[in-house]
Amino acid sequence: TKALISSESESGGGGGGRKTWAERWREVRFFKKEEKEAWRSHVAYIPRLVKYMVPLFLVYVAEYMINQGLFELLYQGDTHLGKLTIGHGEQYRILQVVYQVGVFISRSSVSLIHFKHFWVLALLQVANFAFLFCESLYWFIPSFWITFVIILYEGLLGGGVYVNAFYAIAKQVPEVHREFSMGLASVADSTGITVAGFVSLFIHNYICGVPAPHGG
Repeated sequence: TKALISSESESGGGGGGRKTWAERWREVRFFKKEEKEAWRSHVAYIPRLVKYMVPLFLVYVAEYMINQGLFELLYQGDTHLGKLTIGHGEQYRILQVVYQVGVFISRSSVSLIHFKHFWVLALLQVANFAFLFCESLYWFIPSFWITFVIILYEGLLGGGVYVNAFYAIAKQVPEVHREFSMGLASVADSTGITVAGFVSLFIHNYICGVPAPHGG
């Protein structure tokens, strides 16, 4: 009798006992197989994510090359606002703030307006970097307030690409791939920021080594 009870308890008799090691191993193998199949499915889907990842990468490369490589060099001389003098240090801090304001506005606007072809915004940001790079070399912008508007525009472009890319992923990517796609897209913008950080070191040093225009 004791042997019979012992064998029933080991084999899960009565329906409420423990599972055998063989049953557990079969379950583990089943879940591992499912995970492998899901991973293969995600990897096969990556080429369809390029249209989201490339604009995110480009806009963040251009954006952070401006922020980290050029901001300190964007100076049009002391500016006066009433009795207040806005010097080089103040201009730098103001530009940092206005950039974040632009990002905040555009990231908050997707419920009102969204851009299907957000890659155009990324290209505009690249053009924005080229324009400000030339300004850092040749000093042709006559007023700090023009730079103020350009940096606000920079923030709007960067935030616009970010929010519209993730909005498009949420709406266009099948649910089974959505979480994976958003994670991979965030890698694209983080990679862009990292690349921009390294490149900005060389850009900043290059501009500082070029003779100032107008004998400045």
